[in-house]
Amino acid sequence: MKTNKPFPDKANYVIIGGGISGVSVAWHLAKKGAKDIVVLESEYLSYGATGRCGAGIRQQWSTKANVLLAKKSIEFFENAQDLLDYDDDIEFKQEGYLIVGTDEEEDRAFKENVKLQQSLGVPAEFLTPKEAKEIVPHLNLDGVTSATYCKTDGHLNPFKMTDAFYKAAKKLGVSFFTHTKVNDITVKNGKIESVQTTKGTIEADVVINAAGGFAQDIGEMAGVEIPVKSQNREILVTEPIEKIQGPMVISFSRNIYCQQTPHGAFIMGRGDDRDFSQSMHSTHQFLEAMAKTATRLLPPIGQLRVIRQWAGLYNFSPDSQPIISGSQDVEGFYMACGFSGHGFMLAPMTGQIISEMVLGEPSSVDTESLSLARFEKGAAKTMEQNVV
Repeated sequence: MKTNKPFPDKANYVIIGGGISGVSVAWHLAKKGAKDIVVLESEYLSYGATGRCGAGIRQQWSTKANVLLAKKSIEFFENAQDLLDYDDDIEFKQEGYLIVGTDEEEDRAFKENVKLQQSLGVPAEFLTPKEAKEIVPHLNLDGVTSATYCKTDGHLNPFKMTDAFYKAAKKLGVSFFTHTKVNDITVKNGKIESVQTTKGTIEADVVINAAGGFAQDIGEMAGVEIPVKSQNREILVTEPIEKIQGPMVISFSRNIYCQQTPHGAFIMGRGDDRDFSQSMHSTHQFLEAMAKTATRLLPPIGQLRVIRQWAGLYNFSPDSQPIISGSQDVEGFYMACGFSGHGFMLAPMTGQIISEMVLGEPSSVDTESLSLARFEKGAAKTMEQNVV
């Protein structure tokens, strides 16, 4: 991405991070009439978690906040092509998520989750193993005790969705600067004053931290302690074949998510609690573990060749729920981080909520459970369980 604009020495709003959260915030602010918005990205747009994610979009969560954020985000994605006047296809495929349970504890939790989801208007269902196999015929039911399914969940192209936000924001006057690293943030008398980068210093009153796996570093620059940690997570993609699977298949206990993309390839990943760092490296151990897990649950995948693998960063909060918040200590500093691997699917609402906070508008959702203050007050009592 190139820009002909000179690097500014002043801006009203500086957004740090050129992933989907950052460009969504930029578009929402500009759509509301905000001016002089600058987005800074250390590499290229979608370089970090956005371009390395599994691209799933689901509403099947265990906490009210996450269900509502996902539901409202899906409503946006369903109309994004027109809302953003995008000149390409964002490739939003709504063929559901099938979540597989493997013991009585998960069965009980799934029933409660479905009650919550249905109460909030999400068309989720609790299924027997037999009903699950009717949806995904090649599912191996050995050890499977239940499942949940939501037909309006799906899959979305992360590069094209980010591009759609970017182009729409740029039309509204937002300036984007890639290959621009933030080195420091100046805070004076408890207020944001400026941002120092490899291309120069920008005076600004508002900074929005949407830096993904590096959000904690940006927080430190501003003197704000953000209780998040980043973890290396890996994904692989197979050769494409004719369509055999509609929904994303996921199992929390088996540690797997697996989706056949619109182009026919299977994309899959799993959690790994070993590597809490900011290193984005790939390992042969992942390939071995992923192959065993995938072929056990979805045997036909064992016949496919792996085309490539890659790694990215999950940015975890203590309760695995996002931090979409302003700072009580530094005026003008806002955060959109700690998404615990699911920032891509919540991006439309992230942009909307941050824009409302920054512009002093009433919030469209209850933000108490998303605030940084919930950890300081010890109010973060609800842990999101549905995370791989």
